[in-house]
Amino acid sequence: MQIMDFPEVTVVIAKDQPQYRPLPAHRHGDQKGRITCCWKLTWKERIRVLFSGVIWHQILTFKQPLQPQLLMVEKPDMSRSPADKCETSPIGDCVKVERAA
Repeated sequence: MQIMDFPEVTVVIAKDQPQYRPLPAHRHGDQKGRITCCWKLTWKERIRVLFSGVIWHQILTFKQPLQPQLLMVEKPDMSRSPADKCETSPIGDCVKVERAA
């Protein structure tokens, strides 16, 4: 599988961590802290999934509680209204920004 870049990318996770592959992602800026990324299967992987119907998903938790995960085949809505704008905090979280009217 290959990590895909896409027009809605707002952050690249681990871009300065050589031990990991950079992960282009879209931070939704909502209360759930959703992040979307995109992967593309090779032709061989597509055939394997077609016949097996199985995809394995491995997550590094560093012995922390597992957070909910969601694998999808349809692109999620990544449009944001002006009220949903956020800025990245020093630890990389999306912090909602209140704009003066």
